[in-house]
Amino acid sequence: MHKRFVLKVVAGLVLGLSLSACDQLGLGGAAKPAFKGVDLTGAEYASGLNLSDQDGRARTLAEFKGKVVVVFFGYTQCPDVCPTTLAELAEVKRSLGADGDRLQGIFVSVDPERDTAPLLKAYLASFDPSFVALRGTLEQTKAAAKEFKVYFAKVPGKTPERYTMDHTAASFIFDTQGRVRVFTRYGSGAQALADDIKLLLAETR
Repeated sequence: MHKRFVLKVVAGLVLGLSLSACDQLGLGGAAKPAFKGVDLTGAEYASGLNLSDQDGRARTLAEFKGKVVVVFFGYTQCPDVCPTTLAELAEVKRSLGADGDRLQGIFVSVDPERDTAPLLKAYLASFDPSFVALRGTLEQTKAAAKEFKVYFAKVPGKTPERYTMDHTAASFIFDTQGRVRVFTRYGSGAQALADDIKLLLAETR
C-alpha cells in the first residue's frame, strides 16, 4: 500500500508539472510571452474599428497591419487619464528609436458631441502627430465600444455643456497581424507598456 501511494503521488506531481508546462505554451507549442498587461491572445472581441479619423477619412484596423497598434478610448476634455495615457504612449514611441515607426497609437473619442475633427487633430498633435484619432456618431461610438467591451457614459456637470465622461481606462494592444493581444490598465506605467510592445515587435523579427 505504501509503495502504491508513493507511485500515485509521484504520478500526480509529474502530471501537475506537465500541465504547468503546457500553460506556458502558446499555439504550436511556442512559449507564451510574459506580458505585463492582461494577455488577450485568442480573444474573440476587439476585432475591428470602422470610424473616421481627424481628417475625415474612413479608417479600419486592417490598414495598420505590420505595426503594433495601441487603441485607447477617451475624450479631449478628460482631466487626467487620457492625457497621461497618450503622453506615456508618446514616450514609449520615442524610446523605441527606429522601431517607433512600427508603433501606431489610435485614440477613439467617446465624446463625439464635443470632440470635433479639428479639435481631435490639434489634441493628438500635442502628443505625437503620427497618432490617429477616430470619431463617429453616437451610435457608431456605442457600436465600437461594444465591440471592445468598453464602458462609457456622460456624467452631468453644473451646466449642460460642462459634463464629463466616465469611461474604461485601459489600452488594447494589437500585434502586427492585427490581433488583439494585451489589455493594459491605466496606471501600469510607461515601462510596462514599453515591455509588452517590445515583445510584440520581437515576434516579427
